[in-house]
Order: sequence, then C-alpha cells, then structure tokens
Amino acid sequence: MSIRENLETLFTQALDAACKDESLQLSTIPPCALERPRDEANGDWASTVALRCSKEAHKNPRDIAQIILDHLPANSYIESTCIAGPGFINIKLSPSCLHDVIQTVRTQQFSYGKHAIRTSEPRINLEFVSANPTGPLHVGHGRWAVLGDAIARVMTHAGYQVYREFYINDQGVQMDVFGNSVVLRYLELLGEAIEIPEAFYGGAYVIDIAKGIIASDGDTWLHADPQTRLVAFRERAYHEMLAANKETLENFHTNFDCWFSERSLYIPDEQGKNSIDYALEAMRSKGYIYEKDGATWFRSTAFDDTKDRVLIKENAEYTYFMSDMAYHHNKLERGFGHLIDLWGADHHGYIKRCEAMLAAWGCPGALEVVLGQLVNLFRDGETVRMSKRTGEMITFQELIDEVGVDATRYTMLSRSSDQPIDFDIEVVKKQDASNPVYYVQYAHARICAVLRKAAGQDVFISRERSAAAGADGADTQPQTTQTAETTLEHASAQNLAANLIGNACDLSSLTCESELALMRKMADFPELISIIARDRAPFKLTHYAQDLAALFHQFYTECRIIDAPEPTRTARLALCDSVRIVLALTLSLMGVSAPEKM
Repeated sequence: MSIRENLETLFTQALDAACKDESLQLSTIPPCALERPRDEANGDWASTVALRCSKEAHKNPRDIAQIILDHLPANSYIESTCIAGPGFINIKLSPSCLHDVIQTVRTQQFSYGKHAIRTSEPRINLEFVSANPTGPLHVGHGRWAVLGDAIARVMTHAGYQVYREFYINDQGVQMDVFGNSVVLRYLELLGEAIEIPEAFYGGAYVIDIAKGIIASDGDTWLHADPQTRLVAFRERAYHEMLAANKETLENFHTNFDCWFSERSLYIPDEQGKNSIDYALEAMRSKGYIYEKDGATWFRSTAFDDTKDRVLIKENAEYTYFMSDMAYHHNKLERGFGHLIDLWGADHHGYIKRCEAMLAAWGCPGALEVVLGQLVNLFRDGETVRMSKRTGEMITFQELIDEVGVDATRYTMLSRSSDQPIDFDIEVVKKQDASNPVYYVQYAHARICAVLRKAAGQDVFISRERSAAAGADGADTQPQTTQTAETTLEHASAQNLAANLIGNACDLSSLTCESELALMRKMADFPELISIIARDRAPFKLTHYAQDLAALFHQFYTECRIIDAPEPTRTARLALCDSVRIVLALTLSLMGVSAPEKM
C-alpha cells in the first residue's frame, strides 16, 4: 500500500476505536479526507475528517480531532501531529516511513507504482492519430500520436487493459481523388498538358510517387484504360503513403496493436453481410432507424442530439457517419467495453451524435472523446508554416528529423490536451537547462555518473563544473539514441547500484531536508499514476519529472555523496539510485529516453 493508503487505514482504525468506546457517536466511519497542506511547513498531509463529522457527532471539530489522535494505533509512519485552525489534523511523516520509499523503489524497480490488472474493468479500445492515408503526417498528428501513446502507457501501468488502434480512412471519394492526383502528375511528368481540378492533392509527395511509377513502369500507363490506371495508381499511392506514415510513427516510438482498415467494414462474410449491415440491423432493432425523403435516418435526437442524422443518402450512398457507426459497432462486437477516441478540437461538433449511437445500442457512457488542440510552430519566435525543402507545410517527419524524438515528445506532452502548444524549434533544440527535457535527462545522467564514480569506473566531472552545467547546461551533446523500451533495462547503472549498495542498507542517516524532499516526491508517484490514468492527463508526467529533477539537483549541491562517511555514503547512493529509477520510469511513460551519459 502507498503511504496515503496506510495513513487512511490508521485514521479509519482510530475512528472505529473511538466509536466502539463511545468517545464518538457516528453511524458510519467517514473517509479520513487526506489532502496536501498548502504550506509544506504544516506537514506532509492534513485531514479534514474532524470537520466533516462534527455535525453528526455533536462535538467541536477540534475536540473530535483530539479524540481521533488519542485513538491512533502505534505506528512507524507518523512522526508528529498537530491540530490546526478549526479542526484540521496536520501530519508529519517519520523519516523511517520515507526511507521505506527508497527500499520499495529499489525492490520494485520499473514496476514501481504499477497496479495489478483491473480484471473488473472493461477492455479499453484507444483510437488515436487515424490520419487519412492521402498525405504525410503533419505536426498536429504528432501531438495526437504522443498523447495517445502516453495515455496508453500510463493506463497500462495503472492496470487498465488498453488496446491501441489506428483507424485507416481508406474508403471513399478522397482515395479516388488521391489516385487521380497521382495520375495527373504522371501524365504531366511525361509531357502531357494537364488541367488541375479543384479536388486535387498538390503536394510534392504526389510528384514523388508519380516519379516512382515512371522509374519502375516507364510510360506503359499512358494509353491504359483510365479506370484501370486510376485503381492501380490509387492502390500504389495508398500503400506507399501508409507505409511512410507507419515508419514515421514507429520512429517516434508510437506503435499500435491494430491498424484497422475502413475498407474491411465493407467486406461481406459467409452470410453475405458486412459490418455496415450488422450495425444498421442492430440500430434498427432498437427502433432508432427510419426512412424519410428516400434516405435512411438515425433518430439521434432521442439522445439529445440537435438533429437526426442521415446514414444512407437518397442515391444509396453511405454517409461518413454510417461508416463511423459501423466502426464503433465493430469495436463493441470485438469485446471492448469502453471506447476512447482522440480527435482534433475541430471535431467537437461530432461528439454528440457518436455518443447517441452508443447510447442507442444500450451502452451509454461507453464512448469517451479526448479533444486535442493545435500545435503552433515557431522558429525563434517567428511563425513557421512552410517546409524549407518543398515550400509547403512542414511535415511531422521533417520536424522530428530536425528536433529529435525525445525533445519533440516531451514538448508536445508539456501541456494539457485542451491547450494549444507553442512549439519553437530553436528553443526545443537547445542542449541546456532552459530546455525541460534536457534538464530532466541530465539529472538521470548525473546520477549514473555518480554511480560510476563510486564504483571507480569513471572520472567524474568536478562539482564546480557539474553545478554550472546544472544551471547553464552541459557543454556536450547527449551520447545516446536509446528508445523508451531499452531505457527500462539500464543494465550498467542497475548493476553498479546492486554491487555498490546491495538489496538493503541502513538509511537512518538520511535526515536532511533535501533528502527527505526527494523521498516525499517519489512517494507521490504511485498515486500520480492513478490520477493521470483516470484524467487522461499525461502532461502531469512532465511536471513531476521536472520537480523530481530539480530536487535532485538541489540535493546534489547540498549533500556530499562519494566522499561522505559511512553509512551516509551508501545511504545517499541508495537514494540516488531510487531517484534514477523513478526518473527513468517517468521518462519511459512519456516514450522519452533516459541517457546514462550526456
């Protein structure tokens, strides 16, 4: 159990004991209502339970608070308590309680804060990015990618069963427009005069695809049947673009359990029915389908939508919403009980009708939509709209090629999804303490250097130079290209720590405030994971990482480590090692590497 859970248990036992000896008259034991004091000088935790049960107990809250304290069981968690104001109970944790955090982190390693699988919770389908395969990913797609990936990582750590899905919009008019755009560029490159239609993909990538066809097939398609040529070019362009986008996301440390093709919704099964048919039948059986003016409608106003929605037009053409209905019905049929979709903020008006269709199937609340705001791209304060290479909108691949995966992911996670991101390329590229990702990674690398120095394996930079680097940035480039997956191993640092410290050591000498502050911050991690998973708020990881890194840099400045006398030396090495683990774990949940050298 976490420290908070243990404190809650102690207070519950105290209230129960007070009720049993009739010191308090309560019908039920209320929650102990723990919260963080606004002023750290008031302690580590505060409880408002005395104020909450004052009315029922018919006593002054301060008197109730004293009764609770008088009935607290003997324990090793609380060093002192005091009653403040109208009846707040302030709690200061004992150093030994905080020392347990170090032992727990070092024992659990990268399972720290991890919850058991929530078998009672529904399986979650998390759909994100889902870009049309008609062009390269743009910077906004990159934000959805890191947001969805980080949500999945944290929720998995918190015990949820999360399935990551990319919905490929590969059906419909836009695919034919894409194919025709390649055809026109092909003809143009072979010398034919072409007229550019209004519906046309004009990016340089279309020309590149057409050039690739010429390189492999020459002019053999010049006099081919137009429809045959359109289909061939469309399919080639589709698969090339999809492969390119998959590669970009893989390079960005973003992977999916399923790439779901919209086309598959239209493929009939052995009974001759497809997913569209089954979704429509399921909705019709609920009584929410009707015919009007030759079209088929969904009665979404029955679920507070502003108007009913067309599913099949008069000309028998399916609307986009019909495909979306079939897709979400398919998710339910695959056994997912909760559906999380990440959309751009411009899709806000689409939420109500989608919620209505889930409610019509008898699954109200099964759909959750997380909206993400835009990314505003700058370079030294000036707006960036165009790629230097093509003169068009900068692609996401171009951004990560210039800035790097770690800095891009960290920056795009640094704010809540409902807030826009101002992404200044030159600022994010900086290799100094002004760059939050570099500042956090440097803290991890500094700890690894401490462990190497303690083991006699490294010539450690002087404290003066190191302190300057902490303030102004190191003067070397990061010497790592580790992915988030490989950072979880940290074989060298972990083995060094095991050899230097062992599985347990005497931590009683860790009583300095900078040491205790680090332990308190690490103790917050398990609860933070639960909060982030619940709120779908991975931006809080960046705040936590920066706070923990800052506390470590302060500790490093104030406390000797390598040349401290025993047992303080070993205890401080254990503290360093636990911070290393939590920093690396926090970074990995963001998909950011934790380099051992910088």
